[in-house]
Order: sequence, then structure tokens, then C-alpha cells
Amino acid sequence: MAELRTEEEQVQALKNWWNENGKSLILGVAVALAAVLGWKGWQDQQAAKAENASILYQNLLEAVVGAVGPQQDEAQLATATHLSQQLKDDYEGTAYANYAALIMARVAADNNELPKALAELEWLLKNQPTESMFILANLRKARILAAQGEADKALTLIASVPVGGYKVAIEELKGDLYLQQGDADKARAAYKVAVAAAGQEGSRPILEMKLNDLASEDS
Repeated sequence: MAELRTEEEQVQALKNWWNENGKSLILGVAVALAAVLGWKGWQDQQAAKAENASILYQNLLEAVVGAVGPQQDEAQLATATHLSQQLKDDYEGTAYANYAALIMARVAADNNELPKALAELEWLLKNQPTESMFILANLRKARILAAQGEADKALTLIASVPVGGYKVAIEELKGDLYLQQGDADKARAAYKVAVAAAGQEGSRPILEMKLNDLASEDS
């Protein structure tokens, strides 16, 4: 009888525990399950979003190919502009949107639409680009400023840009800007730094030609 009471007491204790804690346990399991399913749903949504952005970006690249060069197609240019805007509107903060802005800045610059090119680069710089993209966008912005006759602003801009892996490009651009200002000595010095930095990367014929041209002017 003592054993029976013990079993009965154990059953009753379990019932009492369930009455006190059963709802909390079920709620906890439900919350945990919802969190797992929510995380899985979020992952699926992000994967679908990335895939959609990738498709739009590929379509943009195809449209850009037909929108530039001697075979320029206005319809393709309009398509590229539309796709770029869609990427920036719907996928802001992604690498696809940032690359779209960088590409369209190049297209605008090639078409001599410099204010439009600057606007694209400004958008990119405000949308958390990687360091590499940040440097590249600023270098292109500096070249556009120089094309607008603002070499001083361009030099000030690139002076604030981290070097990263772009030392050769930055120094070569400095040389171009100094030359635009008529300062051959500073241009030569910048080109020399660029050539030295490029030593480990291989020959840069155009860069070396710029330096040689300045050397021949002195002789």
C-alpha cells in the first residue's frame, strides 16, 4: 500500500506540476518553433531577394552592352536606366544596387552627361559601399570634377581617400591633375611614385609614357 501511495502521489505531483507549468511549457515550445520557422522564412526571403537582384543586375549588364559604343541603342539605354533605378529603389544597400550606380555613372560620363554621372556616384557614396568601391567611386568623381575644370576640388577629394590597394591609380590621377594645373614638377613626382608602386604589379606603359613625356620636356 505504501508503494501504491507513493505512485499515486507521484502521479498527482506530476498532474499538479503540469497544471502549474504546462501552459508555460507549451508557450515556450510554440515560441521556439515560431522563431525557428521565422528564421527559416527570413533566410528564404533573403535568398529570393538576392536571386531577384542578381537577375535584374544581369539584365542591366546586357542592356548596358547595347547602350554604349558605336552601336548605341536608345531603347537599351532606357532599359538600363530603368533597371538601375529599380535596383536602387528595391534593393538599396546591396552590392547589386551599388554596382548599378557605378555602371550608370560610367555610362553617363561616356555620354558626356557629367552632372548625371556625379549624381550616380553621390548616391553610391551615401549607400555604404565597400572600401574598394568607395575609393573607386571617389577616383571617378575626381576625374569628372577635373573634366569640369575643377582640378583643385579633385585634388582635395582624393587627398581624403584611403589608399587601400589603389596607390598606383591615386598617384597617377594626382599626376594628371597637377599636369592639368600646369605644375609639371608635382606631376612628375606623382608619376614617379605611381611607377614605383606599380613595380610589383608589372609594366604600366601609359603611366610610363606620361612620365617619359615630362622627362623629355626637361631635356
